[in-house]
Amino acid sequence: MSFLRTPLTRRALARGAAGLSLAAALGRISPAAALTPQQELVDKARITFEKLIGSLEFGELPGYLKRAKAVMIFPDIFKASFVIGGEGGNGVLMVRDANQGWSQPAFYTLAAGSVGLQIGGQSSETIFTIMSDKALQAVLNDQMKFGGDMSVAAGPIGKGIGANTTTNLDADVYTFAKTAGLYGGVSFNGAGILRKNDWNAVYYGAGTLPQHIVIDRKVSNPNTKDLVNALSPY
Repeated sequence: MSFLRTPLTRRALARGAAGLSLAAALGRISPAAALTPQQELVDKARITFEKLIGSLEFGELPGYLKRAKAVMIFPDIFKASFVIGGEGGNGVLMVRDANQGWSQPAFYTLAAGSVGLQIGGQSSETIFTIMSDKALQAVLNDQMKFGGDMSVAAGPIGKGIGANTTTNLDADVYTFAKTAGLYGGVSFNGAGILRKNDWNAVYYGAGTLPQHIVIDRKVSNPNTKDLVNALSPY
């Protein structure tokens, strides 16, 4: 066994051990590098929720949320136009149950088109509070379109945390949008909310529909824990 004591062999063994340590370290960080689009959206939804729920600009949002049947969180709705405009983005739907609390998130997309004298671009982080059973069923049935029979209104702004004097709940859906860009406000009339069945299947399993996730609660993903916990006080 004397060959183990030669300098050359000791150096080779040291290099081998260092290589194994590096490989082990890379193995530990590989899951973060492989973040899926679905998980990225869940994480961004939590960040958006925490940003808006804690903003003085949306001081009445907690009051609306506590009265809501469900909530939709869209971390990034982008609108761009020059006379003809369009908007869209991906988000999640979560439903409250009196006994079980907030559900796991189901994936949706918002799509709309518009024609008007619009020049500029706008990106918004948006929370929709769904106040009526009619609106929730429309979302679950993939028949949600703002405007007409499904009323949407902007939630109040600028009242400060703790006001929560929510009295007027005439609309089916209220929007709380934090925007950046050249538009003065956000209008969602005419926008449609559509299920992302492919994303729900990837994240929860083949054949999974929003009904299974938010109402029946047949499926779950442990990586939603931070988002669910963020909503739990409301």
